[in-house]
Amino acid sequence: MSGTDARPLLVIGNRNYSSWSLRPWIALRHGGIEFDDKLALLDFDGDGTSNNEHLAEFSPAKRVPVLFHGAIHVWESLAILEYAAETWPAAQLWPADKAARAHARTVANEMHAGFMALRSECPMNMRRPVRAIEVSEGVRGDVVRIEAMWRDCLECSGGPFLFGAFSNADAMYAPVVNRFHTYDLTSDKAARGYMERMVALPAWQEWEQAARTEPWVIEAEEV
Repeated sequence: MSGTDARPLLVIGNRNYSSWSLRPWIALRHGGIEFDDKLALLDFDGDGTSNNEHLAEFSPAKRVPVLFHGAIHVWESLAILEYAAETWPAAQLWPADKAARAHARTVANEMHAGFMALRSECPMNMRRPVRAIEVSEGVRGDVVRIEAMWRDCLECSGGPFLFGAFSNADAMYAPVVNRFHTYDLTSDKAARGYMERMVALPAWQEWEQAARTEPWVIEAEEV
């Protein structure tokens, strides 16, 4: 069976916590791409040590998400997003304009490689009640940079999403939307408006509702 004949399968981690799983999942779902998903539970000791050896069944990196499409096997969220855009062009997961597409890829890669303070101090947690916490200067710097980036993208494109229509760039920042909301990290008007539009997406609502029903708790992620 070739890579384009099969129905894709996306292996994801716990919806409540797995920010990297949310990214390709929301892009595929919003893009109207038919796929199946399979939950591979994340497992950590009380001290936050990973016990995810079982994920080697799906990926040599022992991480999720992982996309299986016939004989094709793709891991790492951004690689999955690139594969989806190439394989299902009708979903329009990158902007059609060359300059906008280059810009979208740039900000997506900035998310993939950066904002470590925000990611480590404020884990994605879809069930967590909204409550501010004390954060480091590093987190505050990440927030300022992301706010400026979002404003610039929205001003250039006219919105409603970062590059007009929803794209892989929005998928990459979806967990940041949750973090900004959950930890009450921004009062920026443009950022708040963008966040409202993201959480109103049917795909977002589907993911969040499923996350809220999960019984599993990873104590290290409960900040």
